Amino acid sequence: MNFEFNLHVFAISTFVILLTPGPTNTLLAVAGLGLGTRRALPLIAFELAGYLTSITAWGIFLASAQYRYPWIGVSVRVAASCYLAYIAVKTWRDTTAPPAADKKVAIGPNALFMATLLNPKALVFASAIFPPHAFDDLGVYLAATVLFSCFLVPVGAVWIRFGAALSSGRLMNPLKLQRAAACTIGLFSVSIAWTALHPT
Repeated sequence: MNFEFNLHVFAISTFVILLTPGPTNTLLAVAGLGLGTRRALPLIAFELAGYLTSITAWGIFLASAQYRYPWIGVSVRVAASCYLAYIAVKTWRDTTAPPAADKKVAIGPNALFMATLLNPKALVFASAIFPPHAFDDLGVYLAATVLFSCFLVPVGAVWIRFGAALSSGRLMNPLKLQRAAACTIGLFSVSIAWTALHPT
């Protein structure tokens, strides 16, 4: 099988991009903070599903279509910005809601899946990191997605563990951390909208 890409470059690029702070990683940390490591780990499956769905969609359709219809890429980024703004507000409101004995963190499977689905990193993976023929050769596609998954799972676990480690409040007050996460997600929302509406 001719993969037509450098495995070392693919591995390093994938690892670095996945590890970089972003909306999905922020949500994983918040989930780890609110749920603990063990209960938050299953969310990685929804992160993976969101990334693979988005990467595949970009690779098969959007990456080529946006050359003829530039508004497609802009629309996706604006949608991502709006959804992340909603998540930011929801995360902030959870810090001011009355406490409840059975209160769960708001970051659940749906929120994580949608935030990952709309994560601009997926476009980077589809257009620059995945092999050139991954979307018209099933063998190459499967090989790339398996390698991608092998990096995503441990990186996601690291972010969840990071959030869980802060839940004791010894390093940072959990309330302040959740508010900081809300502000971070909000900044991602603004930056995505800005780059979508003011392309360089």
